[in-house]
Amino acid sequence: MAAPPASPVPAPPAAPGQAAHGRGRPCVITRRATFSASHRYWLPELTPEQNQARFGACSLEPGHGHNYELIVAMGGGLDADGMVLNLSDVKHAIRDQVTGQLDFRCLNGVWPEFDLQRPEAMLPTTEGLALAIWRRLAPHLPLMGLRLHETDTLWADVLGDSMEAFLTIRTHFAAAHRLARPELSSEQNDAIYGKCARPHGHGHNYLLEVTVRGAIDPRTGMVCDLAALQQQVDALVVEPFDHTFLNKDVAHFATTVPTAENIALHIADLLSAPVAELGATLHKIRLQESPNNAAEVFAEVPQLGMRPQALEALAGA
Repeated sequence: MAAPPASPVPAPPAAPGQAAHGRGRPCVITRRATFSASHRYWLPELTPEQNQARFGACSLEPGHGHNYELIVAMGGGLDADGMVLNLSDVKHAIRDQVTGQLDFRCLNGVWPEFDLQRPEAMLPTTEGLALAIWRRLAPHLPLMGLRLHETDTLWADVLGDSMEAFLTIRTHFAAAHRLARPELSSEQNDAIYGKCARPHGHGHNYLLEVTVRGAIDPRTGMVCDLAALQQQVDALVVEPFDHTFLNKDVAHFATTVPTAENIALHIADLLSAPVAELGATLHKIRLQESPNNAAEVFAEVPQLGMRPQALEALAGA
């Protein structure tokens, strides 16, 4: 992209130690865009029976569609006009390179990356599509991260041009709990936990986000088998926790206070090994207890070279 034109208005003198209009100071900005597209999961080297077994309903002809939401995080020093980039240039780059080409199209046929007659092509999964978008935008924008929502319960993040991505699924369960330590008196528990220590407990509709990290398979376009991941989360967390009194119905919480933090930690412990068996790494658990309260547990040591500010910008967009 061409650099934005110089401001026709001379910048006022900068205060001591500060550049005019913040010039040169680093900042991360985000831009949101949407498009609608269809896709089908079908590999020509597999039989119809194998495709059905591997991809389930996603293999059905002629495919299915989504309303995609794309969030682009970009970074750099502010220019003389106080901007990282001219947002008009950003809008046109995203439209020209991505949304204008994909909107109301079938993803399997619109880009060569997804032409499965080519042996180097991959399925247009959420994470595969996010990586392809990164590669098309990178020559035009100073990318830091991309988030692609396929639905409000499934999205992928990419932070570079490697074959690695973060895949997140969102689900929910309803449960009751009481916050109290059995070795303390009622007065002591009341002082620590307030209303949450009342003897008959209270309930929440919990929102659970499970984020895994891994390499994108160059053919299936998947970090891991999405259906298998969802099955593990359902079997190990949602079904055992849903419509229970956690303190009494989940053995772990007979001796551990079921705060949002402890629930998130326990979920991370339950899922780390099963996710590894699927070929990915459990990265993060986020448990939202109410509109005002949430807990996050990172299940792996942050990678060297990771840009957490990009993930934070994507999450907050």
